[in-house]
Amino acid sequence: QVQLLESGGGLVQAGGSLRLSCLASGLAFSMSTMAWFRQAPGKEREFVAAITRTPINTYYEDSVKGRFTISRDNAKTTVYLQMNSLKPEDTAVYYCAAGFFPGGSYRDTPHYYNYWGQGTQVTVSS
Repeated sequence: QVQLLESGGGLVQAGGSLRLSCLASGLAFSMSTMAWFRQAPGKEREFVAAITRTPINTYYEDSVKGRFTISRDNAKTTVYLQMNSLKPEDTAVYYCAAGFFPGGSYRDTPHYYNYWGQGTQVTVSS
């Protein structure tokens, strides 16, 4: 049974930092593309960042480039999202997702991902 368990969300002031973690089990983690999506109230789920299997490549949504960093530790089957310089518009539920794509590529659309975590709330106050 595949499980993705997010942690690290919380309440932070604008300009602050948070690090999200997603512990994966029950899947071939090192072969997966891992991604973070987020969903704010009344909005659709949107792509934030993705990290491919080896050779590792990373991809970011434009609004988070230079502020967020995605990384993975295959030995710990964990993917991270370091979020710096947080803004109120980053407020959302953040979801971890896993997918398997040809050539170790990625997708920025939710329905391509096979597995999802339950989400963790990130709230940035102004």
